[in-house]
Amino acid sequence: MNSRKIALSIIGGLLIIGSFFGAKYIVNSKTTPKPRPEKVVKTVMVETVKNGNVPIIVPANGNLVAKRRVELYAEVQGVFKSGNKLFKPGQEYRAGEILIRIDAAEYYANVQSSKSNLYNLITSIMPDLRLDYPEVFDKWQSFLASFDINKSVPPLPEMNTDKEKYFISGRGILTNYYTIKNLEQRLAKYTIAAPFNGVLTEALVTEGTLVRSGQKLGEFINTNDYELEVAISKTYSDLLNVGEVVQLKSIDNNKTYQGKVTRINGRVDLASQTITAFIEVKDPDLREGMYLEAHLKAKEEPDAIEINRSLLLETQEIFVVRDSVLDLIPVKPVYYSDNSVVLKDVPEGITILSKPVMGAYAGMLVKVFKDQVTNNQN
Repeated sequence: MNSRKIALSIIGGLLIIGSFFGAKYIVNSKTTPKPRPEKVVKTVMVETVKNGNVPIIVPANGNLVAKRRVELYAEVQGVFKSGNKLFKPGQEYRAGEILIRIDAAEYYANVQSSKSNLYNLITSIMPDLRLDYPEVFDKWQSFLASFDINKSVPPLPEMNTDKEKYFISGRGILTNYYTIKNLEQRLAKYTIAAPFNGVLTEALVTEGTLVRSGQKLGEFINTNDYELEVAISKTYSDLLNVGEVVQLKSIDNNKTYQGKVTRINGRVDLASQTITAFIEVKDPDLREGMYLEAHLKAKEEPDAIEINRSLLLETQEIFVVRDSVLDLIPVKPVYYSDNSVVLKDVPEGITILSKPVMGAYAGMLVKVFKDQVTNNQN
C-alpha cells in the first residue's frame, strides 16, 4: 500500500514537472514578429540647371537731393521789402519771378547821380568833337540820343583812332563809364530773381528784416529733377557706366521708379573703400529727402545660375537629385547678395534642389513633388 502511494506520488511529481517544462516550451515557442519601421521618404522641390548670363545687381541706398538747388545769400545790405508773394517755405516761383527785393532807394539815387554826371561830361565835349574830330561827332551824338538815365548805360561808341581814344580818356569819360557799370552791377544785387521754376524750401528772413551783406536768406530748389547719391564697392566701380538705367524702390509705399546714372566719382573713399555714383530720377511723386533703394546692374556673369543662399552649404556645395537620391557637388560662388548667390561650374541639365530640406544628407532617399513634375512637363 505504501509502495503504491510512493509510486503515485513520484508519477504525480513527474507529471507536474513535465507540465511546467511543457508550458515553458510552448510559451517560448511563440515568437511575436517585430513591426518593421516604415521608411520615410521626403518630398522635395527641384529645378533643372540652365546656365546663362546672370546679371550682377548691386544694391545701394540713399536720400534724394534736388539736382538744381540755390542757396540764397545777400551781397548787399538793406531792409527786406515785401513782394507779390510771401517769402515762405513751400512757396512756388516761376523762372524770372522776384524772390527777394531789398530796399535800394539810397543806392539807386547814387547810381542815377553818376549817370547824370557822365551824360553832362559827354555833352561838354561835343563842341570840341565837332571842331577837332568831325568824323566821330555823329556816333557820339547818337550815343547821347540813346542815353536814358532810367535805363542801363548803353555801350560806348567804338573808338578807331588813337587820337580819339586819348581825347575821350583824357576827359575822364572811360573812368566814369566803367564806374557806373560797376554801380549798376551792384544795384542789380538788391533784387534776387528765381533762376528756374521751383519752390522755396527754406526761408530765414521775413519782410521788414534788416538784411546784412553775407547773410543767408534761404534755399530754392527745382522740383522736377532729383539725384540719388549712393556708395558702392570699388570692386564694381569700373563696371558701372554713365547712362545706365537703374531701378529705384521706395520702402514707404513700395513704389518703383526708373533712374539713370549721370555721374560717377573718380575718387575712392579711403575709409569705406567705396565710390560714389549719382542717379538722376524724375517723378511728380518724389520729394527731397525721400529714402530710396537702388539696384545697380554692374555686369553679367556668363555660364552661371542664381539660387537662394540657403541652398549653398558652408563647404561650397549644393544638393543634387540623382535617381531619387540626394548627392553633393562642389560649386564656385562668384557673387553674394542679401538673399541669393550666383554660382559657376554647375553642370548643365542637372537636377538640383530649389528649396532647402531639413536634415538633408548625401545618400538620402527623396521623391520629387508630383505637381512640380507635371508643371515642368507642361
